[in-house]
Amino acid sequence: MKVTVLIKLFKTKMGLIQLLKSQFLSHLIFYYVFLASGLIVNLLQFCTLPLWLVSKKLARKINIRLCYCISSQIVVALEWWSGTECTLYTDPKSYPLYGNENAIAVLNHCSEIDFLCGWTFCERFGVLGSSKVLAKHELRYLPIIGWMWYFLEIVFCKRKWEEDRRTVAESLQNLHDYPENFWFLLFCEGTRFTPKKHEVSMQVAESKGLPKLKYHLLPRTKGFWVTVQNLRGTAAAVYDCTLNFRNKQVPSLLDILNGKKYHADLYLRRIPLELIPEGEAECAAWLHKLYQEKDSFQEHYTQKGCFPGPTVTHPRRPWALINWILWACMLLYPLGLLLVQLVSSGSILTILVSVTVACAASLGGRWMIGQTETNRGSSYGNKEVPSKNN
Repeated sequence: MKVTVLIKLFKTKMGLIQLLKSQFLSHLIFYYVFLASGLIVNLLQFCTLPLWLVSKKLARKINIRLCYCISSQIVVALEWWSGTECTLYTDPKSYPLYGNENAIAVLNHCSEIDFLCGWTFCERFGVLGSSKVLAKHELRYLPIIGWMWYFLEIVFCKRKWEEDRRTVAESLQNLHDYPENFWFLLFCEGTRFTPKKHEVSMQVAESKGLPKLKYHLLPRTKGFWVTVQNLRGTAAAVYDCTLNFRNKQVPSLLDILNGKKYHADLYLRRIPLELIPEGEAECAAWLHKLYQEKDSFQEHYTQKGCFPGPTVTHPRRPWALINWILWACMLLYPLGLLLVQLVSSGSILTILVSVTVACAASLGGRWMIGQTETNRGSSYGNKEVPSKNN
């Protein structure tokens, strides 16, 4: 009888916690801490500009830690707020190398939070603050994330091959003397998987005589080849990462903010960089073969509910949560004092302005989330013509 009562109390408690996570005020706190701390970090990053002239190595190390202050807050939303679990399938012999070498991580792109899961594994292996992505050129002008990436020496591209070939190569070569280990996260498909994009992508595959894929889009080979060629001697390996979610769930960032829990499975293979051909055509053929193998892993997961091979448990680290708590304490305390003064002032106009600012912050946060939704993703793959970028 007592056990039944305890179970009911536990379920009631968990239900109340879940309800709390989905409330506007909880989201507003997340938005406020992220936006305010992000702008403070951006300001500190601008203050490091003179240091680049004196000591490039020291400036890089400082910016790695400043960037961690921002990016780890997003990881907190996945790992600690929603409680999403991540299981790693990999070779135990390769496991000790993760986080202790530079690597190119090739990920599939099937949901809104693929990048977040990639960042989560970067965090667990201690390379979140230094890891890189290939981002759209326009993002460098976006406060907080864009400015953070600029100081982190993220590789920006315009998706115009003639321009990108030179600028991307130069950005990658600048990483040869990078002071800390990093992962370069690469989505070779160029955009998120949708049925429409998959249909068009397979038309391109048929027109080029390439094998069709069931769970992936045709990879864009030139960007991969340029990345590999310019990171030879810097990166030790390519990490083939195939991500999936249990029970065929398709998570979104808004679900994560609402505290919904998921279980992600990541199949990771380490491939030494010297095994990848140097010629552009040979490298392209190698990448197409890799995606055929990724397709077979996804088929195995669909049929059996798991990836092949052993699993390795790598616990989450507390530093991301500690970072968020410290920022929250620093920023929420003065905000609380300000709110008390506003309420005690009795000025209706002041209160209305405060409510307007709070709503604007919420709308701003939701707008940033909206930019990640699948139907707002890249239009790459929607045109029913063979792509010239492969």
